[in-house]
This record gives sequence, structure tokens and C-alpha cells, in this order.
Amino acid sequence: MTKIYLGADHGGFALKEKIKAWLTEWKYEFEDMGAYSLDPNDDYTLFAEKVAPIVGRTPGLKGILLCKSGVGVDIVANKFDGVRAAIGKSVEQVRAGRNDDDMNILVLAADYTKENEAKEMLKVFLETRFSKIPRFAKRLQDIEKIEANN
Repeated sequence: MTKIYLGADHGGFALKEKIKAWLTEWKYEFEDMGAYSLDPNDDYTLFAEKVAPIVGRTPGLKGILLCKSGVGVDIVANKFDGVRAAIGKSVEQVRAGRNDDDMNILVLAADYTKENEAKEMLKVFLETRFSKIPRFAKRLQDIEKIEANN
């Protein structure tokens, strides 16, 4: 089973704590990269910068990032080579992101995602495998070329 890296600022802190409980219940190995306590003055950039490079440089690892809108941590995470982060909007969209694009970081918008939706998207993110069909694999190779040239 793959290790999961978690990160959230104050806006995503409460939902991150629930995710930790679900991961424990489902017997996933995870590491909490912060925030470790609720600090209304912290910034999402710090936590995305901790999670994204670890996930991006090690195939098979996964990450979960949270902030209020999800947009901030998504932007920061996708600055790192090897990261394919996306904001989860629905179970079907997350399934497609894993199956088609090998999404390796699930971003959750804490202010716009109900707890039950987050739990369902998390489960699908963890259980859906990348399909590896040639067309999708070629896209990942194209992304690697783009990363190497920028």
C-alpha cells in the first residue's frame, strides 16, 4: 500500500484531521506534514511546498492538500516536477483524474466540499489505478518533456 502525505493550512485543518481518522480506519500509512495545530495566520504555500516535492519525485506516492478554496495549494503543488495535482469536484471527476491522468495529489477545497463528498472522493482517489493505456501513458511522457524544458 502506498504512503500518503497530507498538508493543510488553517482553512483545511479540520478536514485534514478527519482525513487522518479515515486513513487510520482504512489502514493506510500516512504522514502529516502540517499544519499540526490550528493557526489562523499560517499560509497554504508552506504545506503545499512540503508535500509536493516528495510526491513529485517518487513514483507511486500520493498526496492530499487542503486549503479553503483548494486553488492556492493546487497552484503551488503543480509548480513541482512530477506532480499532477487537481481539485476534486466529484467522485467521477477524481476517478477520471486517477484513471486517465495518474493524478497523484488530491486537492480538496475545505470551504466548498461536504465531509461525505470528501470521504467518497478520497476513497476513489486511493483505490483507482492509472489505466496505463498507451494514449494516456503518452500524455504523461509529454508532461515530463514539458517539465524538462521549463
